[in-house]
Amino acid sequence: MTKYGSFPGTRPRRLRTTPVMRRMVAETRLHPADLILPAFVLEGAHEPVPISAMPGVFQHTRDSLRKAAAEAVEAGVSGIMLFGVPEEAKKDALGTAGTDPDGILQVALRDVRAEVGDDLVVMSDLCLDEFTDHGHCGVLDAQGRVDNDATLERYAEMAQVQADAGAHVVAPSGMMDGQIGVIRDALDQIGREDVSILAYTAKYSSAFYGPFREAVASSLQGDRKTYQQDPANLRESLRELELDLEEGADMVMVKPAGPYLDILARVADAVDVPVAAYQISGEYAMIEAAAEKGWIDRDKAIMETLTGIKRAGARSILTYWATEVARNLR
Repeated sequence: MTKYGSFPGTRPRRLRTTPVMRRMVAETRLHPADLILPAFVLEGAHEPVPISAMPGVFQHTRDSLRKAAAEAVEAGVSGIMLFGVPEEAKKDALGTAGTDPDGILQVALRDVRAEVGDDLVVMSDLCLDEFTDHGHCGVLDAQGRVDNDATLERYAEMAQVQADAGAHVVAPSGMMDGQIGVIRDALDQIGREDVSILAYTAKYSSAFYGPFREAVASSLQGDRKTYQQDPANLRESLRELELDLEEGADMVMVKPAGPYLDILARVADAVDVPVAAYQISGEYAMIEAAAEKGWIDRDKAIMETLTGIKRAGARSILTYWATEVARNLR
């Protein structure tokens, strides 16, 4: 009993009584500006190619990519992250299509900038895995291991051609040691101090990347456990974070998002730069598959997962639902 003669004296449910009351006291709000749309463009495609494991997501043609970018602007989405998918015959051991000024990713960057200008933050995936015939994120040595320092030389060149093609932001995702510092130097050398770096600071070796491998027509042989992080480790992410910031990262990211909300929260609490999280292909596929079977409410599940990512500390969220959710929020 309280001193006022009633129990319980404190009733938090009073603030949950109506939808408007719940909206008024909500601690976390999603906004279209929080969202970034990942998009794939397939070299030589004449029509969009559906990705079977990701219903509603496509490998775009150049024209359909421009349309998707324009739709994202209209919906209020802040950014688009581009992934290039070259013709199979153009893949090689060094991923040279990734640094060809006329390669599919550079062409797509120019297309999107021509379509939307500065109305959308145009980001480019800076990695070799889409372009190598072995599917790894870097150059291999004679023993078949990813050669960190040789890969950095390729990343430097890749950053420069992506900047020249119009990227506002480059996003190195290969998890090579020293990649942020090398890329920052490479950009500054060509007078592109204005191009930002979104560091994939904590990118875990995850089982949830499966559908993405289809999306980029991956040629991966083996796995990426020697350079992506071990899911068992948290403090390692904070070490990676410190190094990325020292090397000049403008923004940092945690990937995947949903299974690593604890990592995201720790990173967000530790920094004063913008923090992003990537809701990856497997997270998308699980919700779409369960919803298709009628096991969950699709729209509510989408919003709940995105709200959870925002609540954990993400300022920006990469999600394949970006344009759809932005429209609904508006």
